[in-house]
Amino acid sequence: MWWPSSGCSSDGSPTAAGSTRPAPAASVAETDAAPGTGRLPGPRPAPAEVSTGAADGAALTPLQLMRRLASGPRGLTEAEADARLVRDGENTVPAWHTPSWPRRFLRSLRDPFTAVLLCLGLVSAAVASWGTACVITVLVGVSCVLRASGEAHAGRAMAALREMVATTATVQRRPDDDAPPRVREIPVEELVVGDVVRLGPGDLVPADLRLLRASGLTVHQASLTGESTPVPRHPVDDPSDDDAADPPHLCFQGSSVASGSGTGLVVATGSDTRFAAAYRALGRRRAETAFDRSVHGIAWTLIRFMLLTPPLVLMANAAVRGRGLETLPFAVAVAVGLTPEMLPVVVTATLARGAARLARTGGVIVKRLPALHDLGAMQVLCLDKTGTLTQDRPLVAHAVDARGRPDPGVLRWAAVGSFWTLELAELPAPDTLDEAVLAAAEEAGADPLAHDGVAALPFDPVRRIAAAVVRRPGALGTHTLVVKGAAEDVLARCARARSDGTDTELDDEGRARLLARVARDTDDGLRLLAVAVADRPARTGEYRETDLRGLTLLGFVALRDALAPSAADALGVLARRGIRVKILTGDHPGTAARVCRDLGLDPGEVLTAAALAELDGPALAAAVDGATVVARCAPADKARIVAALRGSGQVTGFLGDGVNDVPALHAADVGITPRGAVTVAREGADVVLAEKDLTAIGRAVAAGRYSSGSLAAYLRITLSSNLGNVLAMLGAGLLLSFLPMLPAQVLVQNLCFDAAQLAFALDRPGDGVLRGPAALRPRAFLRFITVFGVINAAADVATFAALAVALHTAGAGGEEVFHAAWFTENLFTQALVMLLLRAGHLTVRGRPGPVPCAAAVLAVIGLLLPLSPLGPPLGLAAPPLLYYALLAAVLALYGTALAWARRRYVPDTR
Repeated sequence: MWWPSSGCSSDGSPTAAGSTRPAPAASVAETDAAPGTGRLPGPRPAPAEVSTGAADGAALTPLQLMRRLASGPRGLTEAEADARLVRDGENTVPAWHTPSWPRRFLRSLRDPFTAVLLCLGLVSAAVASWGTACVITVLVGVSCVLRASGEAHAGRAMAALREMVATTATVQRRPDDDAPPRVREIPVEELVVGDVVRLGPGDLVPADLRLLRASGLTVHQASLTGESTPVPRHPVDDPSDDDAADPPHLCFQGSSVASGSGTGLVVATGSDTRFAAAYRALGRRRAETAFDRSVHGIAWTLIRFMLLTPPLVLMANAAVRGRGLETLPFAVAVAVGLTPEMLPVVVTATLARGAARLARTGGVIVKRLPALHDLGAMQVLCLDKTGTLTQDRPLVAHAVDARGRPDPGVLRWAAVGSFWTLELAELPAPDTLDEAVLAAAEEAGADPLAHDGVAALPFDPVRRIAAAVVRRPGALGTHTLVVKGAAEDVLARCARARSDGTDTELDDEGRARLLARVARDTDDGLRLLAVAVADRPARTGEYRETDLRGLTLLGFVALRDALAPSAADALGVLARRGIRVKILTGDHPGTAARVCRDLGLDPGEVLTAAALAELDGPALAAAVDGATVVARCAPADKARIVAALRGSGQVTGFLGDGVNDVPALHAADVGITPRGAVTVAREGADVVLAEKDLTAIGRAVAAGRYSSGSLAAYLRITLSSNLGNVLAMLGAGLLLSFLPMLPAQVLVQNLCFDAAQLAFALDRPGDGVLRGPAALRPRAFLRFITVFGVINAAADVATFAALAVALHTAGAGGEEVFHAAWFTENLFTQALVMLLLRAGHLTVRGRPGPVPCAAAVLAVIGLLLPLSPLGPPLGLAAPPLLYYALLAAVLALYGTALAWARRRYVPDTR
């Protein structure tokens, strides 16, 4: 927990309390520099020695580091900087190369369904079935064009986001060796190793820096380490004995200045920075996502069926009918009939349409189309609380005296300290704690201006306190010091404690009791700001840290995280949709647990990353599965937990926005990041949100489930119908002395059905699909298509019987009549399946839905095509009228069987 900083000079040197102009701070390195140069004496290093990473130079003193980098406290000369820029290159992270459109097209060919179609196309060409081969080639091309176009559109949106992050840096350089340094703004890309950079509140750290001077400097580095609060940074003269994992004298690219100011030496740029190292993680091959696993499972199921079908047809016809290779085209046509040729097209069109609608209405960019399915299938969402469940700012919960009783005076004095510390600072930079205290005091009616400010001691990240010197009304000759800061540090400077207007001596036992209370409140998720005062005789001289002794403790101001307004409702929506939320945070366990309770989320047992350190794989997944919060998480812990949950078979999403989140984004089935995330996180994510808001994730999940619902309905319908037709063809081929359907007729039938199936890409399922994850599970589909395929085959057999009765009664027969009758029945049954097993409604806004319309057109084609002039060229002749009456009875029985099976095997999505 860190507290507000105060003023500093323009060159980064500390501001003396109460002074109007800071005294210049000379560096030891500056006094040892060679006269008239910005370099230290000694030979000029070779080019290989000039560039050094932050880690390499972390253990060197400032003098040693500047000598190695051939630089000095006055900065480089313009000529030297230009030479280094030419030699070392621009200060940019490795370029993220957007794949070209042809590359995206070729990459689409790796889709398993597309690969299956290509194989069938080659087999069809090999047996001279050129019509089938041409149709398959066209379908493959359409699918690849749709996918490449959708991803290219997302790529253009991401490129627009990348252009929004350009920035500049304040650098100190000299025109020549003898000239004084000049401070100016330059593009970040022009920074080189050895430059001296100045930092102020709100600045982005433009490269990896070693601090030379700092005053009250704190940085936000959540994007790097996950720390939700600003981290103090200060120079260290001799870091050789400092083994801290996060050295306080280094600032890394990707962080930003929260308060204070500083001057740093650039030690790494471009691809040598820690920030750039995260880009290299994007080059690693990503494990299969939920969509990949589903697609591969279904594809391999189809491949097994297709590999078995042609040999079975050939062997059965050879054994029973004595036919040879002349049945090979028919066998290939049967295999093609089993394959959902439109699957790549329907899948891609459905996902692309859902992604386009989401980008247009929900402000969400889906960079990888299959990620839309993964959103719909998501079962677990892992996220950090800061900025998602909370607003990344605190609120005052209460103010109490030393005995823990409410006392508005404590808040009033805290507001006086915050106001005058900021007012007297040369570079005022209020942080979120100051703003919370002042806002709460204003709401309570306290007026900090009732006291006159005299001087200020700025916040120091080492001593963790700040002080203001004020003059109270009527207290002539007396100044009051108002001190606030970390409870431990303020208590160490207190000699007394005040309660009910009475001061009592504060001994070690009393101090221990107060620290125990602080620990309890911290465990309860509160952050405590201790407030103390002391009266001193008025003087005109400066106040120093030695004056901050013998204080009187007034009490504590407790702060809690401000909740995001929409977080509670969004969590409720996710829970109703079957998504469990896991909070992986670097914060204190009590803080995270309190946020959960405030949002109505049961935190259960709060785990820490340290407690899970020895667990891995299924054991880790089982431990995390029963918890809502895992606190004290480092970036590696988040990635390990996400990978374990995913490895246990749960479709896992991760929401992150920093460099430290890249491994976890890469480990999840679907990586989600807000638009304001660092560039490397946006590049590594699958989905980019307009805002870091859980309601946006709720909208994205809904879009994913609508798309997955349409895909599931399409797969159920087409696979069961195709399997039924194949079973009927195999049986008819053995019972009849002629082929049950000519290859051309099979192709036309498939084309009609395939064209009708495009309606599924335009369909919108009912809201029932939102109730739970919508994963495409191969085993569930195999069970479904087996049941419904058998029902479909039974309808075909009944059709054969009806046709036999009709032909016998009418005294007519022939192959052409049989082919026409079965052709009509196939299209009618497929239309009936589309109507009864669809996922959407019959009507949309008072008009017939796309699937019912397509089914009606399919039935009309099945009825009229054999009777039209196109029938004879295809080998079709009109069946007798009695057949149509018997067919209506068969279809009625078939529809009844489908309705019964639907209630038992198909989830309600209306």
